[in-house]
Formats: sequence, structure tokens, C-alpha cells
Amino acid sequence: MTFSKKAAILGLLRNAPGIVSGETLSRQTGISRVSVWKHIRALQTLKYAIEAGATGYRLKNAPDALFAWEFGRREPRIHYYGTLDSTMTPARKLARANCPAFSVVVAEQQTHGRGRLDRRWDSTKGGLYFTVVLHPRISPLQSARVNLYAGLVLVETLQEHLGVAAAVKWPNDILVEEHKLAGMLSEMETEGDLVSFINIGMGINVNNDPTGNEFNAVSLKQILGHSVARKPLLEAFLDRLEAGFGQAADDDVIARWKAKTITLNRQVTVVTHNRTVRGLAVGLDPSGALVLQQADGSTVMVTHGDCFHGDITQP
Repeated sequence: MTFSKKAAILGLLRNAPGIVSGETLSRQTGISRVSVWKHIRALQTLKYAIEAGATGYRLKNAPDALFAWEFGRREPRIHYYGTLDSTMTPARKLARANCPAFSVVVAEQQTHGRGRLDRRWDSTKGGLYFTVVLHPRISPLQSARVNLYAGLVLVETLQEHLGVAAAVKWPNDILVEEHKLAGMLSEMETEGDLVSFINIGMGINVNNDPTGNEFNAVSLKQILGHSVARKPLLEAFLDRLEAGFGQAADDDVIARWKAKTITLNRQVTVVTHNRTVRGLAVGLDPSGALVLQQADGSTVMVTHGDCFHGDITQP
């Protein structure tokens, strides 16, 4: 697998205890010293603090960058943009072109980030906005489990990687003490009786301040009291997603999701384009639908919608 020259240069600078000569960088990367200098200048423009002197180069500091070359073996599958309308747009084109599974579209900001029911997701700089392309060979009836699995993986990543007490709200919002930290949107296309692709789009409030535009929102920086590096967080999520993806549609995903949710056993209001349903959330059915118990004891299945905790008259 071939990685970019920028990745090679940065790897050598990061692993060196001190200054690395231009001759060494040229020999190790297989490019001329002039080309090394051009790559160094480009990296400096991108806010990599690389000290250049008569004896060579030294990396003093690197930005919180999501460039493809920062992701090692994943570099060929990372598609980085400064600004997009939505990461879902190029991810859809990639998926339809049969790109490799776990290809990722990531952007510094989105101009039209989307949430459920066509709501806008605030996507200013400092957050983590990405879409992962998945190719599970499953039936469409099992697709909701993949969505639940992705939300479950994000919660587990936040808990173990950062020590954040995150929980999932049906269908796939991530909350910390009832404040919204992250949201998820998915798109699916089928081929015959199997899923062709499922694209999972995620928006995580990391170092941005969402409180001016999102009701009851919170960021990791506000929770932890300091900035959070986004690249290690994305890598940790992708590592966990890939490692367990073979079991993403298994029956036990429902039970694992239930153990991480704060939606069950409370009154909720679910809003869709066509109706509003209220009731006590008592469980999930095997397809991932939320089971609501009505006042008369009957149950209603809700397959999609925006879920609000509480019996809300005007959500």
C-alpha cells in the first residue's frame, strides 16, 4: 500500500529525536530534496509547525488535523474536505461507485449539515463531521441493527477513550446528562434482496460551541474543560466499528444497545413527518423499532422519528 509523501515526511519527523536532514528525508522518501522542501512548505501552510534550518527540519507541533495522510493505513479510504454542504453527498457517490467498505468522508465544516426530519445540524469548525460507507451483505430488514450498532460503538468509544458518561437516545442521538453531544443520520440503498450500502453520517460536538444554535446541546470541550484532539477520537471510533462489524446485525446488538440507552422505561414523544406518538418506551422489537405502551395497555411500534424524553405537547 502506497502512502503519500506528506505522510512519509511527517512520520520521519515525528519519530526523530531531533533534526532530520533534507538528505535523509530525500533518501527515505525517494524524492528529491527540492520536492522535500516543497512538501515541507505546503505542510507549514497547513499550520504544521516545522522548523527549517541549515541542518534540516524539526517538527515542533502539529495541528488538530483530519487530512488523509494523518490516518496511516487508512489514508487511501479517507476523503478530506475543508467545507462541504454535507458529508453525505460525496459519500453517496462513493458508495454508488462501489468504494471500499469503511471509506470515510470528513469535513471541517458543513454548510447544510442535516439531522432527522430535515432539521439542520450546526456544523461549525471544531466539531467532527463525517460519513462512513458500509457494505453489509444483509437484508434490508436487518439494516436498523447496523444503525443501532454504530450509535452503540460511538457511546463505547466516548466512554473508554475519553471517560465521558455518554448514553444513547433512540434512535441514535448521543446524550451526556440529557444534553445532546452527537447525532447520527443514515442512508441506505438496496440491490435485489440485499443491502448495497449503508452510509452512517455523524456529527459530534468536540471543540465547537453548539449552544447558540442547538437547543440543549453540549460539546466535549465543555464537558471535559479542555480541547479534545479529533483525529484520535475518529480513529478510535473506526477501530471499534471495524473490529466488531461482522456482528453488527446479530441479535445481541439489541440487548447491547438497551444496556447503553436512557430512553427505555420513561415517557417519550416521537415526532415523524406525519404524526406524533406518545407513550411509555418499554422496549425494542427485533427490527429496532421502539415499542411504546399506551395508557390502555396496548402497544405501538415506531420505526423512525425524532424522540423527545417526556410527554411533550409541542416538541
